Amino acid sequence: MRIGILSTNPALYSTQRLLEAAHQRGHDASVVNHLNCQVIIEGGNPSVLYEGRNLDPFDAIVPRIGASVTDYGCAIVRQFEMMKVFTTAKSQAITRSRNKLRSLQVLSKAGVGLPKTVFANHPKNGNVTQLIELVGGPPVVIKLLEGTQGIGVVLAETTKAAKSTIEAFYGLKKHVLVQEFVAEAKGADIRAFVVGGRVVGAMKRQGVDGDFRSNIHRGGNAVAVRLTADEEHTAIAAARALGLKVAGVDMLPSHRGPLVLEVNSSPGLEGIEAATGHDIASEIIAYIEEKSRADEGDTVGV
Repeated sequence: MRIGILSTNPALYSTQRLLEAAHQRGHDASVVNHLNCQVIIEGGNPSVLYEGRNLDPFDAIVPRIGASVTDYGCAIVRQFEMMKVFTTAKSQAITRSRNKLRSLQVLSKAGVGLPKTVFANHPKNGNVTQLIELVGGPPVVIKLLEGTQGIGVVLAETTKAAKSTIEAFYGLKKHVLVQEFVAEAKGADIRAFVVGGRVVGAMKRQGVDGDFRSNIHRGGNAVAVRLTADEEHTAIAAARALGLKVAGVDMLPSHRGPLVLEVNSSPGLEGIEAATGHDIASEIIAYIEEKSRADEGDTVGV
């Protein structure tokens, strides 16, 4: 098979591992910087140019679309879909997962466990206090809609601090989510890596002292973990609800069961492979081999 890995940086660990796994399994694989692609739109004959030249046809692509270039990256993925190229992440599913509010709405509709969250359109001062009270009062977690890797996520321990933070974000014309703080998680979360409707690896991530965020990018550490049946079911259900065949599902352990924080459409491989010792990249390539000739499509319509 000829496999294209859409990535702006061929030196990234995840990109290199996917390329390596594809080659080891006998495939012709290459890295394509999607920012250097152009689409040609005409009736019945969609095509993609790469650096000004027609791309040789791919059998499958693995999108590694960064959050800062979601719109352009998804336009390229969509063009490959129009060309009947199998993709491990459909453009609609990537867009759906990248919007924190939209993804939470989809997950809520699917009955997936979530931290209680509120969203409002720049409420006036009196209503800010109401938002805080709606999620159970302080401490609360305040998140920018467009934040990634723990950036734009603030823990406010008092009503006064929460109001100041929310009003500061609104003053910058930023939309925020206000979310309950799950104290029993103790600064840890679980990432489950889902490929083709099954969990192929999971790790527990613990934040550094004094930081409730557990992102490895923020200095947290990770160890392999065996999921409970409830956690495994929740991870698979969350990926399915958003239409993602390859996903990193981040969950908080809580007294009422696992609560999904986020579903990542381009989850990094370095942390999960280091923690578990498992060849996740090969799991992704094996999934492509299994499904590329029977693309199930993206049936989630939200």
